[in-house]
Amino acid sequence: QVQLVESGGGLVQAGGSLRLSCAASGRTFSTNIMGWFRQAPGKEREFAAAINWRSRRTSYADSVKGRLTISRDNDKNTVYLQMNSLKPEDTAVYYCAAGMGWVPSATAEYDYWGQGTQVTVSS
Repeated sequence: QVQLVESGGGLVQAGGSLRLSCAASGRTFSTNIMGWFRQAPGKEREFAAAINWRSRRTSYADSVKGRLTISRDNDKNTVYLQMNSLKPEDTAVYYCAAGMGWVPSATAEYDYWGQGTQVTVSS
């Protein structure tokens, strides 16, 4: 099992920045990708960004490219999501996920999920 705990969400004005953290524990060696997904009220959960633990290869949704950056600290088993130039449409619950899949944008590739952290961007 892998446990994921997100932190860093909050309320920020449009144009501001936040950094989310996802601390992983347990059998993290059984996973190869870590991702961030988000779900706005009344909408389906959507992919935001992902990173491969070993290769460091990253993937981003078109809607966040150039504004969100995913990174990881293998020593701390932690993945970060730096969010800049935030927009009101970025408001959502952000979820961290881990899995052994090879399609970073697909929720089915992830086996473990965190509880989510709320990000609210005011206009």
